[in-house]
Amino acid sequence: MSDKKYFVLMENGKDTTQVFVSKQPRGAALKAATRGHTDIQLRERGTNRVHNFEGWTEVVAKPANGPAWLPDKIKKANVKKNGITRL
Repeated sequence: MSDKKYFVLMENGKDTTQVFVSKQPRGAALKAATRGHTDIQLRERGTNRVHNFEGWTEVVAKPANGPAWLPDKIKKANVKKNGITRL
């Protein structure tokens, strides 16, 4: 059995066409934050749960052990979970 889950991005209470795949809802929320979303509502497929996150990005220096091709400044996504609502 596969342990990956599918999370559908919701806007204004309705599903969008964007689906993020991750083991945990936080991983899917980080992907959404990387793409510029700030108020993140992810509906977990196959359940009645909607995971609510607040997302933002910061420009930070690259890690010390980063590869040479990585630029000096990178965009780093962050999320904060605000809870779960049930449909």
